[in-house]
Amino acid sequence: MPGVNSLFRSVIFPFKQLKFSRHFSLSHAKQVEFFQSSEEATFDVPDNSKLLVGGFGLNGIPENCIAALLKKGQKNLTVVSNNAGVDNFGLGLLLQTKQIKRMIASYVGENAEFERQFLSGELELEFVPQGTLAERIRAGGAGIPAFFTPTAYGTLVQEGGAPVKYNKDGSIALASESKE
Repeated sequence: MPGVNSLFRSVIFPFKQLKFSRHFSLSHAKQVEFFQSSEEATFDVPDNSKLLVGGFGLNGIPENCIAALLKKGQKNLTVVSNNAGVDNFGLGLLLQTKQIKRMIASYVGENAEFERQFLSGELELEFVPQGTLAERIRAGGAGIPAFFTPTAYGTLVQEGGAPVKYNKDGSIALASESKE
């Protein structure tokens, strides 16, 4: 039945007939690049970079890119991620070599090396609720410089004073600033 085949193509594969494209950003971004290896993808990441690392828990993390960063040895990285990995996997590998100086995350609870570095003042931490973290990433990608959320209203996060970094003696070296 020739009519069924053409109907199938137009219903199941309608993208073949589209004459437009959609863009989800206000700016014209550079086209996506594809790399042959993780080393090639991370070769120009300098020290002191801020990296957005995907995944949820240990699922969907960029294992090969983390291994390439580990191999190249970039230092003083600020990492934005849902979590801090575990001791011998994920971002935990970069923590072991002290390549991360600051974490922006919503959960860090299963990494003993992270805990040790944070409590000894070797690592900064900005805790962000998971939904707020996702919205910050989305807003930043869309070019939105700021947004308001009622999360943390009336807490140290809003008023300032939440520990960001500790001294080696356990006193607070750096506290969060107040949020408007």
